[in-house]
Amino acid sequence: MVKLLAEQLGEKLAAPVTHLDDLHWLPNFVGERPRHGRDQLVAEAADGRSWIIEGIYGSILKQVFSRVTTLIWLDVSDDECISNLVQRGQTGGGTAEQFGELLDYTRGYHLRRNHLNSFDGHHWFFEQYSPQKFRLSSRPEMATFLATV
Repeated sequence: MVKLLAEQLGEKLAAPVTHLDDLHWLPNFVGERPRHGRDQLVAEAADGRSWIIEGIYGSILKQVFSRVTTLIWLDVSDDECISNLVQRGQTGGGTAEQFGELLDYTRGYHLRRNHLNSFDGHHWFFEQYSPQKFRLSSRPEMATFLATV
């Protein structure tokens, strides 16, 4: 769901789309990219006049937060998020075990505390951001949003 929305926005706005998973993880999910290399890739992705970056990495969002002109938070239920992941399946060459870890990590989204990659962390970012922002909680809301872009 997230990538689909980001890709649809990219097409409508003729803006490049960057998926933070591609920057955070090394190819085939063999490990995390070293932070300096990841941060450099993020800086390059956000260097253009317009760009779309999607992902849940609050630590990376901090890096570009001052340059964000529109913030979209997809705040769907845990069940819907898990269902979407299962329908999408493993991406990027990861293993079944890694996919299971992703599902477990996703199930903990509302439970994690003091973590930027959690509901609390995303809520904090959303509340701190004052320019144009949208909190979308369902597919119909996303479709309505896309129709107005």
